[in-house]
Amino acid sequence: MDKESPFLVFSGTNSRYLAEKICASLGCKLGNMNIQKFSDGEFGVSYEESIRGKHVFLVQSTFPNSDNLMELLLMIDAAKRASAGKIIAVIPYFGWARQDRKDRPRVSIGAKLVADLLSVAGIDRLITMDLHADQIQGFFNVPVDHLYASSIFLPYIQSMKLKDLVIASPDVGGSKRASSYAKYLGVDLVLCHKQRAKANVVESMKIIGDVAGKNVIMLDDMVDTAGTITKAANLMMDNGAASVRAIASHAVMSGPACERVQNSQLTEMIFTDSIPFNKDCNKVKILSIADIFADAIERVYTNQSISSQYLI
Repeated sequence: MDKESPFLVFSGTNSRYLAEKICASLGCKLGNMNIQKFSDGEFGVSYEESIRGKHVFLVQSTFPNSDNLMELLLMIDAAKRASAGKIIAVIPYFGWARQDRKDRPRVSIGAKLVADLLSVAGIDRLITMDLHADQIQGFFNVPVDHLYASSIFLPYIQSMKLKDLVIASPDVGGSKRASSYAKYLGVDLVLCHKQRAKANVVESMKIIGDVAGKNVIMLDDMVDTAGTITKAANLMMDNGAASVRAIASHAVMSGPACERVQNSQLTEMIFTDSIPFNKDCNKVKILSIADIFADAIERVYTNQSISSQYLI
């Protein structure tokens, strides 16, 4: 982007693929930044062009490993010390969001800690998408623009033209999201009730609602080990569903996730590109969120409404 531009977009190492798509949508070049690596694993950040007085948008999802978060914090600190006018963190996938409350004694609240780290580092605003828990927005004392992947998922669902469609949530916690989709599409809602033995391990599950002869689309904010989503899909097919597809915003997909999806009765698994997905899994389809983030960046800079773009 030329030096007279009022805002600049920079990217961390592992979110560059998405930042380049966002810049292509904005019609600008990705800002020039250098990340120096040391042999012991330490690294440092420097901007290779002037950012004085500019709106600086820093694109970096904070998915594991923790280097992604540390890199973002250093990018924020360097921008603050280089006299950037406004520093906006663009975090499509906000990591540690599952640790949003003290649900048992003596545990950390990781989402609040990350919010504090970003705030102390010096952000003026946060743009993110489909937080695991909406209340995380309240952990920040700066404005938070919370985008929804529904603006790309709903048109995709409609394009499939599925008959006898029902929307499902793989757990009760996601019922609000699933209910919004079902209401928008004018179809029935089905819930799965699960009991966990421990984190990432589902002990038992049962379906609340009728799936017999239906084409089911399950919704979730993220898929980690894919234990819940594949167990629910297999259970629905065993209960007479015609087909089961799953849609989730963030493809964490760790450990045995790909193998589970491949071996399950899922027809298709749809994600956004908030996290890079480079694994071999032919049931997975990726939809890009670059355009909705590019639009949000433009609207933030020009002080336009973002909520007017929400479908639900």
